[in-house]
Amino acid sequence: MDKNKIAVPLVCHGHSRPVVDLFYSPITPDGFFLISASKDSTPMLRNGETGDWIGTFEGHKGAVWGCCLDANALRAATASADFTAKLWDALTGDVLQSFEHKHIVRACAFSEDTHLLLTGGVEKILRIYDLNRPDAPPREVDNSPGSVRTVSWLHSDRTILSSCTDFGGVSYGDHQTPIGTGSGSENPLVGSRFRSLELDPYLTLTLLLLLWDVRSDRIVRTLETKSPVTCTEVSQDGRYITTANGSTVKFWDANLFGLVKSYDMPCNVESASLEPKFGNKFIVGGEDMWVHIFDFHTGAEIGCNKGHHGPVHCMRFAPGGESYASGSEDGTIRIWQTGPLSHNIDNNENEKEKTVANGRGKEDGSVEEVARKIGGFDIAKEDKENAEPADA
Repeated sequence: MDKNKIAVPLVCHGHSRPVVDLFYSPITPDGFFLISASKDSTPMLRNGETGDWIGTFEGHKGAVWGCCLDANALRAATASADFTAKLWDALTGDVLQSFEHKHIVRACAFSEDTHLLLTGGVEKILRIYDLNRPDAPPREVDNSPGSVRTVSWLHSDRTILSSCTDFGGVSYGDHQTPIGTGSGSENPLVGSRFRSLELDPYLTLTLLLLLWDVRSDRIVRTLETKSPVTCTEVSQDGRYITTANGSTVKFWDANLFGLVKSYDMPCNVESASLEPKFGNKFIVGGEDMWVHIFDFHTGAEIGCNKGHHGPVHCMRFAPGGESYASGSEDGTIRIWQTGPLSHNIDNNENEKEKTVANGRGKEDGSVEEVARKIGGFDIAKEDKENAEPADA
């Protein structure tokens, strides 16, 4: 990649407030899709390749902090400040289930087999919902060391990864493996129960990566960093865990839990993502409003893309690695190419950014085909509630 070459992104408008989370689906027979979460309370679904708007999920009454799609991109889930996590039909936009919580929900994740939904938030409780029995009470692991910021599944749905904010932690949870497996027994937190966990107020740790068993609520593994984690990502091949914390990006072995690489960044960063196909580079976004590209093996900066007008809150590579998306405080999503486009884009002589608005951008045949297959998702907007969205 030529570091001095100017990249021209696809600019996706539509959100009226900051974009705080992005999630790409795996590649499906209909292509791949991108869902975005925003403080404007309206998650949006887009064609992951072109950025063209497909539909808006209407129903939340507060800021939406987290979003995800299942493996087939047939269902979506969102986590909101309105104290709910919602399950949606991604083909029609209908709400399938609304899961009530007692406080702000910050994160959600489908299991690999798509049968379970994991949520976490300010309550400091991780909940696992059985989507085959959505009305059944969820399984709970309570008293996390801090408010839950991110959640993920590992190891074929046998392990749970979560990060905490006010305590500054990330947690691992294995809900099938017996206690005592894996390394890390030297850590005094290992084997402790969350509900009786007492921490030294002078403890220098501000971040914990905890492996815990849902059945016994016991911590079985911890990893540590010096700043609260704002982003976690499990690599597509399951080898690495990427974390962004403070001005550092770290890569952990997802099986042995050792620190593989740690790189200092030029500013405080909020999000990082590892290229999924070759794993040879990673992207970072943060408070300087720029999108940085780094070499995975050396940590050298190999590219820098400018265009956002506010801090970059979220970054994600597309499943094939041919592009990546960034979401910002400025309310836009920008899709940046890392290789040749598979569809035609006409750049004018000034190489101006292509703008993709709320479904009003120019569509090619592939998008029209997708639109036919998911007909009915262009949702009629209903009158919004009078209350302002909650941002807490």
